[in-house]
Amino acid sequence: MELSLPILSLLIWTPILGGIWVLYVGDRQEDTVKLFSFIVSILVFIISVYAYSQFDNSTSQFQFNEFREWIPVFNINYHLGVDGIAFPLILLTTFTTMLVILSAWEVIEVRISQFMAAFLILEGMMIGVFASLDAILFYFFWEAMLIPMFLIIGIWGGPRRVYATIKFFLYTFLGSVFMLIALLYLYSKSGSFNLLDLHQLPLSLEAQKLIFIAFFLAFAVKIPMWPVHTWLPDAHVEAPTAGSVILAAIMLKMGGYGFLRFSLPITPDASMALDGFMITLSLIAVVYIGFVALVQTDMKKLIAYSSISHMGFVTLGFFVGFAIFANTDSSSGAVIALEGGIMQMISHGFISGALFLCVGVLYDRVHSREISSYGGVANTMPKFAALMMLFAMANAGLPGTSGFVGEFLVILGSYQANFWIAFLAAITLILGAAYTLWMYKRVIFGEIANDNVAELKDINSRETFILVILAIVVLLFGIWPAPIFDMMHPSVENLFQHVLQSKTG
Repeated sequence: MELSLPILSLLIWTPILGGIWVLYVGDRQEDTVKLFSFIVSILVFIISVYAYSQFDNSTSQFQFNEFREWIPVFNINYHLGVDGIAFPLILLTTFTTMLVILSAWEVIEVRISQFMAAFLILEGMMIGVFASLDAILFYFFWEAMLIPMFLIIGIWGGPRRVYATIKFFLYTFLGSVFMLIALLYLYSKSGSFNLLDLHQLPLSLEAQKLIFIAFFLAFAVKIPMWPVHTWLPDAHVEAPTAGSVILAAIMLKMGGYGFLRFSLPITPDASMALDGFMITLSLIAVVYIGFVALVQTDMKKLIAYSSISHMGFVTLGFFVGFAIFANTDSSSGAVIALEGGIMQMISHGFISGALFLCVGVLYDRVHSREISSYGGVANTMPKFAALMMLFAMANAGLPGTSGFVGEFLVILGSYQANFWIAFLAAITLILGAAYTLWMYKRVIFGEIANDNVAELKDINSRETFILVILAIVVLLFGIWPAPIFDMMHPSVENLFQHVLQSKTG
């Protein structure tokens, strides 16, 4: 859909320019900075909701297109557009950023303006990733968003923040270098960085496999997939609560989005040839990392490993479709699995974000993330205990919550490919319930553990508002996920039909 209003540019540059203004004002006017940052985040969310009202669910075409020449000599352009795969992730970004800025209102006490500016600029960069239709523009936003997150963890993080920050940066940056090499190779073959041109570019199977591996190294680190996942628990543990929420809710999804926008459509034959490899790594993440989560004593680490396990469902849904199609000769099961993977990305954003906020609520009061420091919290914080129970159940995949929908569809699709794939994937429902409810039981129930817990005050109105909003969303999309599926179905169907067409000639 074409609009005279540059809707995507507004979504990208409004928070970035707002963040620059906040940096300029500095900490001289703390209350003004907080209020302005929150207003900007609300404005960006309103713009995204307006765009949703104009979004055409009946087509797989890219909408809200914007095109400007940027570096003509290399055919690099400022080219933006979204389809039903990208747009739900933009809505997730604007919604989450708004709540994250509100969550940090009373928590951050030093360098407040820089903190707020980092999140606003990061929001614009993340939306840029989802909206870019030029590969170099995508790469620019992909790399640029590392800078504010690097600062968020490095300045406002925990005692080992420098180690965690450098590890996070090196893992993600080194993976991205291979993506850049692949993009330059594709440019040498096509003379274009336009993603839609690259989707149509014929390539030999050998070339596709090398390009797929290069993309894999960039996107697998970001998700993160086993065995390149070790940066995530460290980053989560040391990041401030707001940083953990954005990292889990949005930044991990960019790896999954990269597979959908680059790996599958540009290298379909390699994706089909290597689907067994991807399914194996996904199942290792689902099962093995689930067991790793089971033995964690730090709440943040437990949720971080839980995220890796749940993101294994995402990549499983994306790549099991080839096996489904081979078995059934029908694309419907593969589309179900793909849609389940995307739904899992969106749902995980809400649920993991909410769980990290819950840990943040406790940490702000007790200054400990260790499960052993708690016990009997329900006696002093009943409202908080009730809300955290909902998020814990959603994380375990309880029917009626958004956590169930994506996992169920991926398992349903996987069953059409192979019973044992579905069986192994379903194990995560048991493991998810085990580690999530084990943590919840030890933290929330039982006798009051110590004086720190006895003196706890229940969540205030600001914290209640944030958690209740997230609870409503988790329940809404658990009971009525149709708006998300209606938006993405034409794009997902079109993607899979494209992937089935060989490009080897």
